[in-house]
Amino acid sequence: QVQLVESGGGSSQAGGSLTLSCAPSRLQYNMAWFRQAPGKEREGVAAISRLNITTAAASVKARFTISKDNVNNILYLQMNSLKPEDSAMYYCAADTRPLEDWFRHSLKQYAYTYWGQGTQVTVSS
Repeated sequence: QVQLVESGGGSSQAGGSLTLSCAPSRLQYNMAWFRQAPGKEREGVAAISRLNITTAAASVKARFTISKDNVNNILYLQMNSLKPEDSAMYYCAADTRPLEDWFRHSLKQYAYTYWGQGTQVTVSS
């Protein structure tokens, strides 16, 4: 069983920055951040592969950066120029399996077996 522990959520004003962290209990092949706002479906935000290939949703690509500390096995999401519409519960996701056609599937929920409990991000205007 893999445990994922997220941290770093909180409140920010529009235009501000927050950094989320996720520490899996063991090394993962693929990891990602998802978010879910009230009344909306969970959506993929950004993903990173075992080889540090990254992708991000169009709505955040210019503002959010996903990265991974391979030495300490920590996943990060640097969020800049935050907007009120970024307010959501943010979840760390991970999987131990190689993922074929990675760019096609890496922002989809079905690609991940393990999920964190979530950390809340609230952005005020």
